[in-house]
Amino acid sequence: MISVLSRPFRHRYNASMIRKSSAPLILAGDIGGTNTNLALVRYDSGSFKVLFSQRFATKEQISLIAPIERFLDVAKNSKGLENIDCCCISGAGPVENGSISLTNAAWSISARDIQDRFGFPTTLINDFTAISYAVMLLDENDPQKILRLPHTDGHMPNPIPGMALVVGAGTGLGVGFIDRKPDGSCHAYPSEGGHSEASSYDALSSDLIEWTRQACGYDPGIELFVSGQGIENIFTFLCSSCFNPDKASPYENATGLPSPNPEPMEESILGLDKEALPAAVAANAKRLPRCSLAMEIFTQFYARKVSSLASIFLPVAGIYLAGGISSKNQDLLLENNRFMKIFERNYAPHIRDFLCSTPVLLVRDYSISLLGAANAAVQKGGLE
Repeated sequence: MISVLSRPFRHRYNASMIRKSSAPLILAGDIGGTNTNLALVRYDSGSFKVLFSQRFATKEQISLIAPIERFLDVAKNSKGLENIDCCCISGAGPVENGSISLTNAAWSISARDIQDRFGFPTTLINDFTAISYAVMLLDENDPQKILRLPHTDGHMPNPIPGMALVVGAGTGLGVGFIDRKPDGSCHAYPSEGGHSEASSYDALSSDLIEWTRQACGYDPGIELFVSGQGIENIFTFLCSSCFNPDKASPYENATGLPSPNPEPMEESILGLDKEALPAAVAANAKRLPRCSLAMEIFTQFYARKVSSLASIFLPVAGIYLAGGISSKNQDLLLENNRFMKIFERNYAPHIRDFLCSTPVLLVRDYSISLLGAANAAVQKGGLE
């Protein structure tokens, strides 16, 4: 959901223009549970340029007003930047009635409070909606920004105007979709697809889902398997007495089958905190059987969910795999066409044909939320 307040401008940081420009200046923000990132972004001739940015610790704030005040003071006094045309803030939480209650912080963001204090029109968007707007700015031919995943036959189709799908595995699982117009404009829509159903596909995944159901007390969604916490859940299950190693044999890419009991290094990984454990599992995927199997199961769930979403949205404009887990584990996804072999499967021949012709792109630059917020301000008419 996107919330826009459109009262008249009341510029309060424009006593004098030190650096004049007819190109609009956008205050963009990306607010997460750890960091509060703010930037001034110039929009000129269809392109965006970050002129100045600062980072604040989210947990040290009680609202967004104080960090914006400090940020704008520094921008004016040291950079000569003022006369903000509009503001767009992305936050880790749902947008409801012009505010965002942050998922991992004890305060909320209010569009009206920001606009009343500073005088510029303010838009709030969900953090993954910002990612969706951001991927539309990336150069699909720049391998530093985007990596095209070849299909199993080696070809890499090009995106065309139409619907695009963004799926990002990170701390959680984000899903969004974008209507990409022939003129280059776009509109991103939020989704809660990361909380959709998780379906088993073999005996081992069935045991995993049942184990998770018993642990949680409810039917688990796909986010509990395709995310950082998902890797933790999978690995914890594989180290539990509920795991039957005999059911792991179908995983042809796994580095050896796990023994009945965890190895000492696997036990040590299990003792890590929630933030460190997923990275440790991924880092040891080529050495430790349970780590290897955990990442295989993660990839199975990930590719199957993306394939299922593709059959719903028909994303001829491309599927963008965003989020830190994808970019940090691209070798895992690419090796032996691991991801694409699963993605291309479907019982219906015409859907298989569609999947095999769908562009799949991995977003390597996942620190793009600020540009996404700036793009949202433009696409939603915040500069009008």
